[in-house]
Amino acid sequence: MKREFLQNLKIGDAPLSKEVIDAIMEENGRDIEATKKPFADYDDIKKQLGEANTTIEGFKALDVDGIKKAADDWKKKAEDAEKDRDAKIADMQFDGLLTGAVSAAKGKNAKAIRALLDVDVLKGSKNQSEDIKTALEALKKDSGYLFETTETPPPYAAGTGKTPPAKQYTADEIGKMSMSEYRAYREQAGGFPKN
Repeated sequence: MKREFLQNLKIGDAPLSKEVIDAIMEENGRDIEATKKPFADYDDIKKQLGEANTTIEGFKALDVDGIKKAADDWKKKAEDAEKDRDAKIADMQFDGLLTGAVSAAKGKNAKAIRALLDVDVLKGSKNQSEDIKTALEALKKDSGYLFETTETPPPYAAGTGKTPPAKQYTADEIGKMSMSEYRAYREQAGGFPKN
């Protein structure tokens, strides 16, 4: 409402007094302010709406199918990385188990023993520890030379095999031997050379 409207308004033939016009304008101002209060953030909302529309237009330009495909690719890469990690951990655990078992069985050469075992079958086993132990026992029977034994070899018994090697003497020591010592030495070394 404008002040001029009230100034031109007449009640009967008399115009409204200045005090009445001021009172009406003041009350009208309060009503206007009360009405505007809920819409005080109108400019902010209008600005946000403009930004949202700009963002939406930007999304329309995006290749949604390409984004979905990229997301699926990254998901597959993550799953593959997890499988690879789990496989490496399982291999490390198996290697540790096998190395410990070879060591416990007193294997001389872990690499040679491992080459003779069917490692793939042992890796796939449900009870790796027991199956490795069984495989090593079987290998010990077939290829005992790969393992240390606590058994001492039987002592040399004359007439049961090769004679032990003769003690090696230098030319000076041989020259100082008596004829009987020299004959004993030659017999032990395999006899005299035949002409």
